Amino acid sequence: MDLFGTAGIRGGVEDRVTPELALAVGRAVAAEARERDGGGDSRTDVDPSGEDPRPPVVVVARDGRVSGSALTAAMEAGLASGGASVLRAGRLPTPGLAHASRGRDGVMLTASHNPPTDNGIKLFRDGKEFDRERERAIEERVSADDPPAKWDAWTTTERVDTLSAYLDDVRAYARSFGAGLDDNVDGLRIAVDCGNGMGGPATPAVLREFGATVVTVHGNVDGHFPGRGSKPTPETLRDFRAFIADANEGMADPGRDGEGFALGIAHDGDADRIVVVDANGEVVHEDTVLAILAERYVRASDADDPVVVTTPNASGRVDERVRAAGGRVERVRLGALHEGIASVRGGSDGSGDAGGDTEVVFAAEPWKHVHPAFGGWIDGVCSAAVIVRLVAAEGLETLRDPVTERPYRKVSVDCPDGRKRAAMDRLETTLPDAFPAANVDTDHGVRLEFPDASWTLVRPSGTEPYVRVYAESDDVDEVIDEVSVVVEAAVEAVD
Repeated sequence: MDLFGTAGIRGGVEDRVTPELALAVGRAVAAEARERDGGGDSRTDVDPSGEDPRPPVVVVARDGRVSGSALTAAMEAGLASGGASVLRAGRLPTPGLAHASRGRDGVMLTASHNPPTDNGIKLFRDGKEFDRERERAIEERVSADDPPAKWDAWTTTERVDTLSAYLDDVRAYARSFGAGLDDNVDGLRIAVDCGNGMGGPATPAVLREFGATVVTVHGNVDGHFPGRGSKPTPETLRDFRAFIADANEGMADPGRDGEGFALGIAHDGDADRIVVVDANGEVVHEDTVLAILAERYVRASDADDPVVVTTPNASGRVDERVRAAGGRVERVRLGALHEGIASVRGGSDGSGDAGGDTEVVFAAEPWKHVHPAFGGWIDGVCSAAVIVRLVAAEGLETLRDPVTERPYRKVSVDCPDGRKRAAMDRLETTLPDAFPAANVDTDHGVRLEFPDASWTLVRPSGTEPYVRVYAESDDVDEVIDEVSVVVEAAVEAVD
């Protein structure tokens, strides 16, 4: 049974993420938690007095999707009948649920940026997403159709309010990160497109507390996403971008003195992603935002070995800015930033000793950022708070100036699924041979970095009969053409 993708379980609510599945996953999560904590088939977590056996605690939240209420009820029934104590947190951004899961388990019912017909299940433990080993354990339990716990281990559900504590902690963290900045947020005008998602109750409130003037677009939570598609892209944000550009037309310093906007911020349905829009209404490239934050975190670190964790498809501009600041970059497969952080720190749970003075200061893939000093989860609300403080102090264009933005392209080369592995094995040799001046990384496909910091990545598609070719270079068309020739030859050479 393959339930989990790169971001939990996700799919249509009529045929995949059904109440039946939610109940089964809930019961499996409860059973896994009991076993992990040594409780077997009964209760766990003995009170310090030794007199009051207590079940494992799981906090549950959902986004604003129409199907969320029914799936939450089913999830809570599974958890309670599995012997877990359930804390019902209501509607939250996914990072808010992750924050609430510190010291316990957490379940978030969300399909993030998927259409309203979908929903999903994301699992957390102590603020971190379940790794693949824990996900496989849940899959096995669901497949085995574990029975409920003994009748006297069933629990009731308690309502909790966790949003205000999360927002307070975001504000406090952003202030501490910007302690050395000229605090000039007061009166800064910012537009925030919440996309009818869970950013609505979160990001505007955080920024207003800083003193910013916030104009919210699509700020009401509506699971039909009537304002725009739940995934913020240059296309879905077209009206928002025009709104900012029109407001700033003819202004020399927009966003001050009660006029225009210094920048725009947009979220997806559960507010773990962030998109930044400049004063001209143009989307700031996601890798440029990543590079800006990565450099700042490296420069702010006192560690001898500050590390930024990112994914194979992230731009070479990230490596350039991190190296300039005195840090290094480690890459991990898509959807596994939490695993990359744990690997660098040492140990599968990230609690080990990496040796020396190594510190993971930032982790990100395009659109999604982890702020390790704040928490081990992806957090678009925290990113918004940190970015606004940086922009208020220095201006967005000043932050962008050191970042080299090269042309970028992605193409797909036909490759039947049965040939992918053999073709990739061959490419681990033929690509380095074709480009001997490049540095080679074969951990997640074949990635070549050239002396001028341009790069190419070749990796198999996980869902379609293609090998993907990515490149970023001043001569991107030439690189794509040359690499594609090598890839096509490798595919054809496979019997």
